[in-house]
Amino acid sequence: MSHTPHELHEEFPKTADRILAVKTSARHFTRRADAYHHLNRDIHRAESDIEPSGDAHLEEMKKQRLTLTDDIFARLDA
Repeated sequence: MSHTPHELHEEFPKTADRILAVKTSARHFTRRADAYHHLNRDIHRAESDIEPSGDAHLEEMKKQRLTLTDDIFARLDA
């Protein structure tokens, strides 16, 4: 179990500038990035026992984060 947040700029370090550029120009990307950020914070809080969560719920949130990561990467790669 990791207690380190998975911020977008850490997940995609070579594209930090592109993330900012796309966030300012593409509303859909901004919504996805914001959803990723909020979900990522929820996961971090659950893993840190700040807001404990059941294992099944935590795993579901991680799957959702992975889906968002894939969507965001596809947009950055386009």
